[in-house]
Formats: sequence, structure tokens, C-alpha cells
Amino acid sequence: MIHVGAAQEKNSKSVMGPSEMKLVYPAFSKKLFYFRMHISKFVLEQGAVPLNPFMIHEYFLLDTVDRDVVRASNNAIVKRSDELWVFGQISNGVASEIELAESLAKPIRYFVVIDSKEIQEISKDRVEVEPEV
Repeated sequence: MIHVGAAQEKNSKSVMGPSEMKLVYPAFSKKLFYFRMHISKFVLEQGAVPLNPFMIHEYFLLDTVDRDVVRASNNAIVKRSDELWVFGQISNGVASEIELAESLAKPIRYFVVIDSKEIQEISKDRVEVEPEV
């Protein structure tokens, strides 16, 4: 288990150069929107660059742009990323992002957020799906 604020020892020993850092698309539903900065921080602490859609677009650019345009933008980011990391329960949007990453043979990792304090990697078979999906 990794505490969100905990420093990662491997990263404190040496800082990776930008060409060595993976580009990671963190996929998560709007239910974790409040946790978006912590997710980006977590990805950085793991030595990767977070291409966090909720940090780039907020929440659908506050509905000032057609949602399909924002979704297309998110898909372009998934295509350019090295990996997709899934946080929390899977929503319809996250399921689409997973399908896209799978079709591109991108590595996918899964994480659970515990009590808004800890992020723990889990196996795919332990992932939960939102009731609406």
C-alpha cells in the first residue's frame, strides 16, 4: 500500500531524465474528480508523467465544449501514452478508454483508492464497476 503523501525512495535516489519517463494516462471516473491532483502526484512519484485528463480539461471544460470533442481529445492522449492506469471503479468512459488501450496493446495497471489516503495496485479481477455501467 502506498500513502499518497509518501515519498518514493526509488525516486529520491535519482531523478529520471525526461526521455526515460513513461507517459501514463490515468483513467478514473468523475467520482474521483476531487482526487485528481493526488492521482497525478502518485503517478509522478512512480517515476512517470501523468497525462491526467481532468487536469488538462477539468470536467469537460465546464461544458463549454462539446463532450464528444473532449472525448476525442482524451482518446488522442491515450493513443500517445505509454500505459493506461485505472484508478477506482470503472465507469462507461473509463471502460471505453480501457478498450482503446487494449486495442493498441498498451500495458494497463489497476489501482484502488482507499479512504482518500492510500492508493494500492490491484489485479484486474479485483476491479469494481460502477452500478450504472
